[in-house]
This record gives sequence, C-alpha cells and structure tokens, in this order.
Amino acid sequence: MKVDILVAEVGSTTTVVNAFSGIEDLCPKFIGQGQAPTSVLEGDVNIGLRKAIENLRKNLKVGKIEYKELMATSSAAGGLRMTVHGLVYDMTVKAAKEAALGAGANIKNITAGKLRKSDLKKIQEIKPNIILIAGGVDYGERDTALYNSEMIAELDLEIPVIYAGNIENHEEVRELFKGKKTELYIVDNVYPRIDELNIEPTRKVIQSVFEKHIIHAPGMEKIRDLVTGPIIPTPGAVMEAAKLLYEDIGDLVVIDVGGATTDVHSVTEGSEEITRMLINPEPTAKRTVEGDLGVYVNMKNIVDLIGKEELARELDHTMDELESIMENHSPIPIDDIDIAFTEKLTLRAVLTAIKRHAGRLRYIYGPGGKKTLAEGKDLTNIKYIIGTGGALTRLPSRVDILKEIPRSNKGNELLPNTEAEILIDNYYIMASLGVMAIKYPEAALKLLKESFKI
Repeated sequence: MKVDILVAEVGSTTTVVNAFSGIEDLCPKFIGQGQAPTSVLEGDVNIGLRKAIENLRKNLKVGKIEYKELMATSSAAGGLRMTVHGLVYDMTVKAAKEAALGAGANIKNITAGKLRKSDLKKIQEIKPNIILIAGGVDYGERDTALYNSEMIAELDLEIPVIYAGNIENHEEVRELFKGKKTELYIVDNVYPRIDELNIEPTRKVIQSVFEKHIIHAPGMEKIRDLVTGPIIPTPGAVMEAAKLLYEDIGDLVVIDVGGATTDVHSVTEGSEEITRMLINPEPTAKRTVEGDLGVYVNMKNIVDLIGKEELARELDHTMDELESIMENHSPIPIDDIDIAFTEKLTLRAVLTAIKRHAGRLRYIYGPGGKKTLAEGKDLTNIKYIIGTGGALTRLPSRVDILKEIPRSNKGNELLPNTEAEILIDNYYIMASLGVMAIKYPEAALKLLKESFKI
C-alpha cells in the first residue's frame, strides 16, 4: 500500500504513527494509525518507530506500506528541556517563558536578574537542550542580559543558546560566545517595548534549534535514518495546529489531558473591553503545561485535589473500593469502574488547568471608588473548546467534561462562556497535523476539520 505521508509521534512511552494520502491533490484522507512502545531505553527510537509502522500495516491488513515522506513530533528523551533567564519576572522573563512554552518546551528553570553561582550550577545539572537569555527593552537596561550572557559563555557548554534581549547588546553577546563550544542564535527582542510582546521570532528559532539538535538526545541519535521531513516538539505541533485552525474558524482553546501532564493552548486576542483593563500584555497564542495534573502518572495529585472522601462519594464507592480502584488503575481504562474513575480525574484536571491558564478580574478600591483590572489570559471570546489527547478523545463523557468549563466560572474568571462550541479531535491526529501544516497547511486544515467534523 502506498501512502503520501506518515507522521510519527515519538512519546516518552509510546510511538504513534498516522498515515495520510491525497495530500498533493488536496483530497487528503486519514488512512489509519499504528502504535508501539517507544524504544528510548534500547538506544534507538527507530526500533519503536519500525514496530509502530508494522502495527499500522497489520491494522490496515496490507502486505507492505510505502510512503513518500515521514515527519515526526517528539517528546521522548525528556522532550525539549529549556532554561530561561531574564531581567524582571513580570516582563522579559514572562515574555521569554511564553515563547518557550509556545514552541513546545518543558521549562526546567527560570531566573530573573543576574545569575548566581547556584543558578549556573543548576543549569549544568539540568543539561537543557536550549538556553534562552532575555532582558531589557530595546535601548533600555543592558547590564543584566550582558552579565548573564558572559556567565553562561564561561560555562562553555555544548548547548545552543538563544539571545532574545535588548537589541543594543548583539555585538557584545557575539563577542562573548566567540570561540566557545556553544552555538549562539540571536533573534529579535521578546519584549522590545513596555507592554509589547514579540515572541513569534523566538518560537520559530526554538523549534528550528530543537530539530537540529534532537538527534543528540539519548535514544534519538538515529531518528534521521528514517525521518525525511521536519521534527518538532509534540506540544509545539499542537500549537501549530491550533494557530492554523484559528485562522479559519476563529478564537479557540485546546485542552490535552495526558497521563502525566495537562496542556492548554489558547489562540485569541480576547475582548476589547478586557484588553483595556489588562495589567500586563498576553500573547495571542499561549500555552501552559501543568506538570502535576495527569490521569495516570500523576493520578494521586488529582485525587488529593478532589479529596478521597469526596471522590468516593461521587463514585458511590466505599473508601476501600476507591483504594482498590487506584491500585489497579490502568493507563488505558477498559472496565466501567476505571472509566468512571478516569472521567472524574479528567474533569478535575480540565477545570484546574483551564483556571490556571485563564486570567481573572481584580477589584481595587480607592478614593475614586471601585476600579476593575484584569490580569492573565482573556478567554471570554473563545468560540470553540477543543479536546485532544487520549482522555478527551476516548472517554464517553468527554463532551460533558468540556461543557463544565464555562459552568465552573465563579464570576471573576476570564473563562469561555456557555455559547462556546465543543469540538473533539476524533481521530486523535492534531499533533500530527501540526507538523504536517509546516509544509502542507491546506491539507492539514482539511484533515483537522474532518477530525472535528466541522
């Protein structure tokens, strides 16, 4: 069987392969899916990739699969690990963080101000894939970003460094890294002026650097033996798909509840009314990742958030029965009891993650009376709430879970309203289409809308 494109999602535990045809004649079709355990521990992810392709072949019941292109997303080998270093947390550090998260990074360390010895030691211990330095608006404060650049240059690490700070420092930063093992990338300032974010140039460079250096991560050395197209971080691929869809259907938020984390991607400029009240600017495309909210690896965290007694009552079980359910909980729930348990966990993960992602209104009282301010991301203009990932594409109550988002508003939260439409990534292919969109945006958009049945 001949297909146009295979897209591999190389995860920490599982590798999924999706097959597509009809790409170039703009009659794209999703052909099927295969999966296998990721073989990072065996030192060669191609083993798991080949097994996933073999599983696809068996699922399609064909003799052989031939493909023109193979693209990939990856969160294996720890995904894209980054450290971010800026000047003031609420300004340049926040801007740099938004750029990194939007590109699909897992941020392992954030610092504001001049780096201390303990900070430098932590960078060495983390061994990030990329280090991002920011600081100072253009033609403003220069010293902190220069000092941090000098300290990191002196470490002489074989780790790519992106400088996205004050434009006046470009020449000095180049000099600091001249002759070092570190590969330096200089991009436009992520925070060029007060109350202005400019994160897209940095996002693009982060993804480019990730693709260039991912082959050096443990277990990933041979990934290029099979992959012919781009490789980007899996969360970054979901963001690319979300932005593509936004251009066609409007303001949206995407929620992905996984076994270990819950990711929220929103693409919206918010309402004009709230924008006028905002304390600090927010990016149009924003991603947050909640590392403590997962329905398998981090199950106990969510159980603690709900409370065991409350959870047992909601499930109509005794405490002993709940303990047994938790002990036998599966990463892919099959029986009714485990499905009901997973749905309760997913609901709490969704509501907690979206409330952390969204902003809220604050009321300040002064001599002139009450003043209303807004802080954080405004989701009030959202038209579509989209579910992707294993839990929100497979659980029976997935639509009802997402409908609880607007209903949960306590009144001062900038959440979507009840008119927002629920969409489900039925084929579970959003990340694959995000990487496909880099080269084939029209085909990717058609496939996205087909998966969502728009």
